[in-house]
Amino acid sequence: MIPEGFPEWENKMDKWGGKLYSAIDTVAEMAAIGMNVPKDTFTKKMEGGNHLLAPTGSDLEKNEVGAIFAGFHYDISFMTIHGKSRYPGLSVWTRDWKKKVVKIPEGCLLVQAGLSFENITGGYVLAGFHEVILTEATKETYNKRKAMFEAEGKKKHQWRVSSTMFAHFRNDTDVGPMEDLNHLYS
Repeated sequence: MIPEGFPEWENKMDKWGGKLYSAIDTVAEMAAIGMNVPKDTFTKKMEGGNHLLAPTGSDLEKNEVGAIFAGFHYDISFMTIHGKSRYPGLSVWTRDWKKKVVKIPEGCLLVQAGLSFENITGGYVLAGFHEVILTEATKETYNKRKAMFEAEGKKKHQWRVSSTMFAHFRNDTDVGPMEDLNHLYS
């Protein structure tokens, strides 16, 4: 889908999506090497998958602190990769069920395991639980940016935008526990 009024949308999204996919491809190879299986174990299963670049936007002017943009969940993908948003609000849960606010450093990406990764590894890798909520920190960032825009004489509508890609295995991939990974449990 290409929104009206954004003539460079397709080129920019294809370029960005390619970079995100390349990063996922590298992480998938690193995971395979770390699990002592051939480095293309996961990337071969991703070839021809229904990968989805899904930029999402949340209108910060129409919402208040506590608004839920994406409730507590995990993704069904193999892996999910996020770019840095200009506004905070993403939280993740650790294996010991502690909620942590995500702070992605400049120039970095966040990769989360999805349910397909959990299943294919027999639970060795766990899907990452997360949520996006309009927090006090989100509102504080919003107010700072609003003041900056006003000082520059600009009226800008502020949105929290997340550029997320969901990387999937091919549809014919058995996502049950892989025998090749049994050594992880002995």
